[in-house]
Amino acid sequence: MHRRRLAVGDPQAPFPVFLRILERHGLLDGRRRLRDEVSLVSIGDHFDWGGRPQRAEAAESALTLLEWLASHPAAQVQLVAGNHDLARVGELALFDDESFRVAQAEADRIYRGGVVDADDEARFLERWPALPSAEFAARDAASFRSEQRATVAKLLRSGRFLLGVAADDDLLLCHAGVTVDDLRLAGLEADACRDARAVAAALNAALAAAVAGWDGHGPLAIPGLHRPGSARDGESRGILVQRPAHPARSEPALFEGPLRRRFDPRRLPAALTQAVGHIRDTKCRAMLGPWSDSAPGRDGPLRHLRARGDEVRYARGLPAAAAPGAATLVFLDGGMNFIADVADYELFDLDARCPLPAC
Repeated sequence: MHRRRLAVGDPQAPFPVFLRILERHGLLDGRRRLRDEVSLVSIGDHFDWGGRPQRAEAAESALTLLEWLASHPAAQVQLVAGNHDLARVGELALFDDESFRVAQAEADRIYRGGVVDADDEARFLERWPALPSAEFAARDAASFRSEQRATVAKLLRSGRFLLGVAADDDLLLCHAGVTVDDLRLAGLEADACRDARAVAAALNAALAAAVAGWDGHGPLAIPGLHRPGSARDGESRGILVQRPAHPARSEPALFEGPLRRRFDPRRLPAALTQAVGHIRDTKCRAMLGPWSDSAPGRDGPLRHLRARGDEVRYARGLPAAAAPGAATLVFLDGGMNFIADVADYELFDLDARCPLPAC
């Protein structure tokens, strides 16, 4: 029986940093393995951190981290798939190391500091139609190696990667958050949308069905829930990439569904708490605008959003009191690669529903 249940946000950081965070909370034994009484949920996005000079280090370190997590029993470590994880079997499914090296070198010339020449990018996408943009190869999936794809595919086929984990009847862990619209497409009736166990089961059944029908030679999509990006379709869409946003803070096309890149948090399932990764504090504040408090963005701490009716509030920290009927998001992506000190990075205690105290 695991007596300490916790979750960690997107571990997009050097493996030694990740281990130091766990060590600070007394979660590792003398072999630098999780203690027997500890169970951990990793909320996806294990790849792609750092700048261009760190690509080789990031590629090796991320694979080491994911394999370390997966080397623990499935009952002790649960892996939630993030968009960077599924990109290995999505947008990058047809690349080997050499073809990606060539494509990335071209992307680096085109994508410089966020400025892209439209004509150059159009020619780039003609040559590399599996990619949605030059930015994707230069920045978003910058540390790809084909051995990562092999590991992700193995974890998908063995059922180790999940789309949802139910930590309690009303506590769901997923990568980017799901709305009632998403869950309707997953086959859930309205009353079931507040049941974390029913939601996790429906999401994982959809993933399992997609993997079972996937031949491994092309991009993996999850019908109704996730579509990989491409030159034809643009950026990826669905429950692995969507972010909560105020309707006035993003282009209307990003909210269009059924597969979205933005969602109105008033469409979250009532009476359900979701613990998610995918988005850091500064980005949340920019996208939520008037629904956010006035604090400056900061990496490390946990945060939350609560929606009830037309009222939405976002703030650092966790809610102090229960709010019956409200929808709640707890944000776990603390920007692990950007913190000044591992003491700044908070883990989520799934039983107390608060930051895990350090030892």
